[in-house]
Amino acid sequence: MLRLNEVKLPLDHPEQALTDAVLARLGIDAEQLRGFTVFKRSYDARKRSAIVLIYALDVDVVDEVGVLARMKADAHLMPAPDTSYKFVAGGEQLQGHDLGERPIVIGTGPCGLFVALILAQMGLRPLILERGKVVRERTVDTFGFWRKRELNPESNVQFGEGGAGTFSDGKLYSQIKDPKHYGRKVLTEFVKAGAPEEIMYVSKPHIGTFRLVKMVEQMRENIIALGGEYRFGCKVVDIEVEGSGQARQIRGVTLANGEHIASRHVVMAIGHSARDTFEMLYERGVYIEAKPFSVGFRVEHPQSLIDVCRFGPNAGNKILGAADYKLVHHASNGRSVYSFCMCPGGTVVSAASEPGRVVTNGMSQYSRNERNANSAIVVGITPADYPGHPLAGIALQRKLEEGAFALGGGTYDAPGQLMGDFVKGRASKALGSVIPSLKPAVHLTDLATSLPDYAIVALKEAFPAFDKQIRGYYKEDALLTGVETRTSSPIRIKRNDDDLQSLNTRGLFPAGEGAGYAGGILSAAVDGIKVAEAVALSMAKAK
Repeated sequence: MLRLNEVKLPLDHPEQALTDAVLARLGIDAEQLRGFTVFKRSYDARKRSAIVLIYALDVDVVDEVGVLARMKADAHLMPAPDTSYKFVAGGEQLQGHDLGERPIVIGTGPCGLFVALILAQMGLRPLILERGKVVRERTVDTFGFWRKRELNPESNVQFGEGGAGTFSDGKLYSQIKDPKHYGRKVLTEFVKAGAPEEIMYVSKPHIGTFRLVKMVEQMRENIIALGGEYRFGCKVVDIEVEGSGQARQIRGVTLANGEHIASRHVVMAIGHSARDTFEMLYERGVYIEAKPFSVGFRVEHPQSLIDVCRFGPNAGNKILGAADYKLVHHASNGRSVYSFCMCPGGTVVSAASEPGRVVTNGMSQYSRNERNANSAIVVGITPADYPGHPLAGIALQRKLEEGAFALGGGTYDAPGQLMGDFVKGRASKALGSVIPSLKPAVHLTDLATSLPDYAIVALKEAFPAFDKQIRGYYKEDALLTGVETRTSSPIRIKRNDDDLQSLNTRGLFPAGEGAGYAGGILSAAVDGIKVAEAVALSMAKAK
């Protein structure tokens, strides 16, 4: 099999054109072509009136060796790499063996889900603990909060089966380095669980919330069928650690109901909002350090505006779908302002997990056909902005979220402001053409006090500057909704590079977004695979 990259064709090319392009590029007759599949399809929209599709193809030819020899100078032709997943040796050695101890996986977000899946596929019968509810019950609680302002601190956008990614755009792309093709394993398992086949080849795959719910349920059933066990409503409130110094070893966990579960292999796949668990781990001496994150607002524009700005006359093309964007501005005060978690054709959602606090996020369905486009526009901050304690970032997040709750009227309505009013420093009194998508509601106010001064200054400079990148982005009545504080975990539970165990607690495997090692569904799932392999190798060594 050959991998042929950079096959470029017009946006609306006929189906036969792809075959013709392969034959022409390889200089072969149709009889020498056995077939081909699309490995990746992206597009180049820099010329909006002449958008080009770019393909990477896996091609099967009669004389593979001869074609490679004849075209050895073509950097875009090579043997197709093997992207199939291979279980680690340790896992294969353990298949079918009863070790008398089960690895514990805490959290059922994308990371925990793939830790559990890989361990189950290796026959290691993981025990999965989730503080929240099964995904459908969690969905009822979450929509109930949006409609009735009744927050369940253990079942919401942040907590419950599927993790925070369940109520998102379901993006499945990342910029992580992936030499072992773990991302391909993730996409393959998602397709098996009901995701559309196209996620295997489109350049920016996404799933959407409702499909994610069904997929999470199917993957849970697969894990249970392979010997895994789920326990919902099981919040871990303590860990047992034996020894001191470099000899510290985890021996088990304690649940909120007082039950103790013994294990020497515990994966902490908690999300970026498990603040009480972070505090518990710190109190138990697990090494934690502060890390950078970002704060800002959700910004809503009409999706039709973004489509035209990005795709021009090709706006609305089925292949292109709803347009997204990526923006960066380096402000004069030294701060970086950038778009994050952009949701085409989606909604802004209330994402609180603690009473008396307001925080926003973005969500969209697979169709991406809602009226507005939304994205977080955030300002990068570092531990230098919240010095003194490894958990100081959490305190800052809470302070900003409490302030947003008050600005919104103290009813879980989110504070909002028109973009033009924000830049000009005046409170908003009435909405313009952009209708808020957030529920329960948006309370118009002045957002100038909702973030630190340096962030407000940088954002006021960035919005007009973004208009140079996307004409029309600085729209007077575009809507800002505050606050976005959960862009990533404010801490890192440091681990060794080789065995992925905690820097100072053997048997504890920090994983995923909450531990500071991922940012998004795909990267979290990939980290879950890596950690599952590390657990298997550790168990094989201890066997």
